[in-house]
Amino acid sequence: MWDSSRPRTEVKVLAQHIHMSAFKARRVIDQIRGRSYEETLMILELMPYRASYPILKLVYSAAANASHNIGLKEADSFISKAEVNGGTFVKKLRPRARGRSYSIKRPTCHITIVLKDKSK
Repeated sequence: MWDSSRPRTEVKVLAQHIHMSAFKARRVIDQIRGRSYEETLMILELMPYRASYPILKLVYSAAANASHNIGLKEADSFISKAEVNGGTFVKKLRPRARGRSYSIKRPTCHITIVLKDKSK
């Protein structure tokens, strides 16, 4: 249960069923863990990986939630926790020769980012 008497200093954002491998997303997440908000934005905008765009959207969302819901300043926040967990596989069938089928398993992942205030 959430205690309303003590002030909240962190915001947690979760994105589920992102269509990419957890290994590819984890490569990007390891670079931004523990960094400040501005530094994270610069890193993610300059990274050449496809996984950086959904993570960038998630960091933007966490900062917007922190400023709107709690009143934290974006400049004073940093990424305290960032993790990637594997999700379910999207299973498809691809037609092959002689009426057979070939299964395609497309991986998904769940990305969690926690934004905290530096001053508290």
